[in-house]
Amino acid sequence: MKKVVLQVALDLLELNRAVQIAKEALAGGADWIEAGTPLIKSEGMQAIRTLREQFPNAVIVADMKIADTGTMEVEMAAKAGASIVCILADADNTVIAEAIRASRLYGTRLMADLINVQNPVARARVLESLGVDIIVAHVGIDQQMIGKDSLDLLKTIQGEIHIPVAIAGGLDAATAGKAVKHGADIVIVGGWIARSADVTGSTQLIRQSIDSPSIQIPEKKSLDEEIHSLFMQVSTPNVSDAMHRKGALPGLVSVCGNVKMAGKAVTVQTTAGDWAKPVEAIEIAKTGDVLVINNDSCTHIAPWGELATLSCMKKGIAGVVIDGAVRDIDDIRAMKFPLFARAIVPNAGEPKGLGEINAEILCCGQYIHPGDWVVGDESGVVVIPRERAYEVARRALEVKKTEARIREEIRRGSTLSAVSELIKWEKK
Repeated sequence: MKKVVLQVALDLLELNRAVQIAKEALAGGADWIEAGTPLIKSEGMQAIRTLREQFPNAVIVADMKIADTGTMEVEMAAKAGASIVCILADADNTVIAEAIRASRLYGTRLMADLINVQNPVARARVLESLGVDIIVAHVGIDQQMIGKDSLDLLKTIQGEIHIPVAIAGGLDAATAGKAVKHGADIVIVGGWIARSADVTGSTQLIRQSIDSPSIQIPEKKSLDEEIHSLFMQVSTPNVSDAMHRKGALPGLVSVCGNVKMAGKAVTVQTTAGDWAKPVEAIEIAKTGDVLVINNDSCTHIAPWGELATLSCMKKGIAGVVIDGAVRDIDDIRAMKFPLFARAIVPNAGEPKGLGEINAEILCCGQYIHPGDWVVGDESGVVVIPRERAYEVARRALEVKKTEARIREEIRRGSTLSAVSELIKWEKK
């Protein structure tokens, strides 16, 4: 079997960090280094010049995403040191033709990116006929967040053209091997390598996967199972960051400390201390659900205690959130149950039966609907609208990956300010 090329996409903003990651990726077995679009937009052609200076013998890919002025953009990338220049596949044919002429003049190859192309098979055939050197089956990150898959795109175009086919978008050690099995000549990996705390090790895993590919049939999960699995891998700060610093329920404290929960909300509206509806909701909730209770935001009287908590545990409920107070804390802490409340008091109320179950409620300043996802840990609680749950869970995992790499760079002696280049990126 011919050797499949491993291209590492440096989709960062900071050039110094990109160079270091490139060194570690090449040490792990990467073949080509890509100056990603964010890096080019941040640093301009200096990004390509620097990569060429640092890696004089490497293939440098400039992900210019050309949409117009094909000659000018290919020329500037080529003169800066690019070996391959990327153009948008849906650029006008005149732009494609000019870019091809320039690439021939300056000794580079042209790679066309199928991102957002409506008819990828037909467009790939046209691009091949025009003289494009490489076609990329690429699903963008925002599309990945809602479940679209570059492997599906690869399958549609493989065998339809006779030039090398690359694949990009959300690949990891498992899916890289599948891509090779489905005919990829070039595997482009970005975040799974560039955001890793161990770039060299992660690159080696990808290299092994594409050199010895296999297609493993994954265990089929329902959408809810997939969402739950993703949320259990991330923190509530990760989730909040994924929603542009929104979604938190302020004022809540994890009664049992270091516990974790994620599940769909069963909402409960009650009056201060009336524990009838909260307890009745246990019977309605399904395994894995989270009870979210508005106790009229009152903290002087509790609608919840140890016996209700024990009932939840026996039912398999994932956790409880109370905009109000809770009691019997010693017993509940012994259970290590994910319970979040605003206060602790010994006073109990009476089961009057007022309120609603599974209606829209206002909890800690946030409107929550039945079926919204609720994630909680020692940092607090975040609510995610049900229609965005999968997307947010995927984005939160990307936030976690980014932090893993930054954490490693700080561990090596940098600082958060230096890694983030704060002064450079302060709003002017």
